[in-house]
Amino acid sequence: MSNQGKPLRAGAKGKTTLEPSDIDQRTLKFLVGLIAIGLASLCATLSKEDIDSISAAYFEGGRARDFFVGSLFAVSAFLIAYNGASRWEKYLSKIGAIAAMGVALHPCHCAQTTSSDPVVLWRLLSVQADALGRMSHVHYVAAAVLFLVLAEFCRIFHGRAKEKYQKDKTHKEARRRMKVYTGCGWLMIASLVVLVLGEWIPIVRSIPHRVFYGEQAGLFAFGLSWLTASKVIPGLASPQEELTSGVSWPKLSRKKKQASSGPGASGRASP
Repeated sequence: MSNQGKPLRAGAKGKTTLEPSDIDQRTLKFLVGLIAIGLASLCATLSKEDIDSISAAYFEGGRARDFFVGSLFAVSAFLIAYNGASRWEKYLSKIGAIAAMGVALHPCHCAQTTSSDPVVLWRLLSVQADALGRMSHVHYVAAAVLFLVLAEFCRIFHGRAKEKYQKDKTHKEARRRMKVYTGCGWLMIASLVVLVLGEWIPIVRSIPHRVFYGEQAGLFAFGLSWLTASKVIPGLASPQEELTSGVSWPKLSRKKKQASSGPGASGRASP
């Protein structure tokens, strides 16, 4: 048997452990989830002025731009490395990686509402106005594709948790994960709908910071779903799932602490 592509082996006292792998799938989920949840807030914090879109951090320059582009490239790299448990997941992750790079490399047409640097505005809105207009279309399409791919991942994660729950009705953690994935998937779809409808419906367009909050909600749902799938959130993973998770926090019992500090201790950590 295997778990996330890693073979099982017999450990000390007959316990089943996992062979180490070069790239752990749940660790990738954990890192991607952290970046997604923090992206909007940190971009807004690092920007010199209020931004109406997370993508507007690109035009703020400095740390805001570096963090925005760097985070998207990090997400893209992790998605490239992630293969999932099926060929469909593998293809989806690669499509999502390309979409994330598309968002990072093709800025939106929102410079006029962000940067106060006249040099930046002159370069972007005068010299490169036509190119910026063309790139913005790629940006929006890539962002939509990325959101749809991530919503599909929620459906996949939900199906996997549902299968576990159907096999064992006492697996309450799997049932909780099902609810999280369902909520996150619909929140991402709703965020995308609000962003799209705002382009044609005046009452939706008039919502203050509609784009920023819509993007933030979608990214939060994305991050929460992947953190849930990494099995590190308390109450959303059984003890056995936490044991086999690629991300685990060190837990040392009082008995082990006493043994390691008592007479004859070798000073080496217990395996």
